[in-house]
Amino acid sequence: FSYDIALASFELLVRKHIGQLKEYFILNKFRVMDERRWNAKGDLVTESEATVRVTINKKEYMNVEIGNGPVNALDKALRKSLMGFYPMLEDLELTDFKVRILSSEKGTDAIVRVIIETKNKEGAIWTTVGVSTNIIDASYNALRESLIYKLIKSS
Repeated sequence: FSYDIALASFELLVRKHIGQLKEYFILNKFRVMDERRWNAKGDLVTESEATVRVTINKKEYMNVEIGNGPVNALDKALRKSLMGFYPMLEDLELTDFKVRILSSEKGTDAIVRVIIETKNKEGAIWTTVGVSTNIIDASYNALRESLIYKLIKSS
């Protein structure tokens, strides 16, 4: 991990270490699928679908969303699950998304770092990081931290 530009993730790490990080939700499972096909108009389209199962207040919720990419679909499904409990998440906008290779493995076999920049309606901007051998998992980790950071700042 490198927190030099992901200060929101660093703050969450410190809060967790000192026991001041509330558990707003638990991700039980997610699935992301991409489909590339010819539609009825003869256009080549790619569609992403994400399913998430989260526990909030000891009750499990499942939602499915479609997006223009796997990260967009995952973000929409996750927020759909959380909105009834945390309506302040509605105004968030992902403003930047970067992927970097971290490990010595080359290409698609590498460990990746995803950096997400998020902005709210007041203009506040924060950056979070996720790391994994799977780009969607790393993206989820950065998305999750972005949402949790917003929840902390809204309390």
